[in-house]
Amino acid sequence: MDTDLGEFLQSRRARIAPADAGLREYGRRRVPGLRREEVAQLAGVSVDYYIRLEQGRGRNASDAVLDAVARALRLTDPERLHLYALARPTGTRPVASGGVYQATVRAGTRLVLDALTAPAFVLGRRVDVIAWNALGDKVSGFSAVPAEERNQARYLFLNPVAPEFYPDWETVAVETAAFLRRDAGLHPDDPALHALVDELSERSADFRRIWGAHPVKEKTHGGKRIRHPEAGLLDMGYESLLLPGDPDQLLVVYTAVPGSATAAALDALSESVTNAHV
Repeated sequence: MDTDLGEFLQSRRARIAPADAGLREYGRRRVPGLRREEVAQLAGVSVDYYIRLEQGRGRNASDAVLDAVARALRLTDPERLHLYALARPTGTRPVASGGVYQATVRAGTRLVLDALTAPAFVLGRRVDVIAWNALGDKVSGFSAVPAEERNQARYLFLNPVAPEFYPDWETVAVETAAFLRRDAGLHPDDPALHALVDELSERSADFRRIWGAHPVKEKTHGGKRIRHPEAGLLDMGYESLLLPGDPDQLLVVYTAVPGSATAAALDALSESVTNAHV
């Protein structure tokens, strides 16, 4: 994971022009963005110290130093937390009895899903889809996918129909890779996550391109457009909530503006689900 820290810091200094940081440019630059010594100058640390940090040899870096580097590189809040996770890896975090991660939801979470009238599902570690309600299944078709393949990243990067299903495929792909990158920072010793990243890197040039840019982002809220085979284009929002007591599980709920064409289409899909179970 030391290389992850170095690659992350390099990717972030590469996106900042010296002039934008208030620095004078000098000499010919072999790479875009800031040099290591310029980041050190902006962060108020020695060049040698910053180089050791970028090489993964700064395990004892203080909060003040990491925050200074985050400010110098203009990191977002999720990126700053990712920097902390990479600089101070703690290994896979146990979340179930015996320290073994369980990709299942509590009975109470299942009841919440079924009580929701909007499409909803739960993401587990590695953006695995581990539970959903009936309308969520009707919108996204989770139950039609073999259990071992119910993973958002695998669907987006390996399924040839994904760009048709998601009209804004690039945006969704970057968001998914960014959330997966966040997971990798939190669980650096997860062998299944490493296997997934290796598989996607080998089979998808798009994944290699996006993953190599080191995107990091929380999945909190936003918009999602889906081209549904029955309902047509669904223009929805989404809200995501971390489940208390299950920090590796994220409840995602799709929303539609009342009175909109999408709201009417979701009502029709919901009615078809109800009729199918009558």
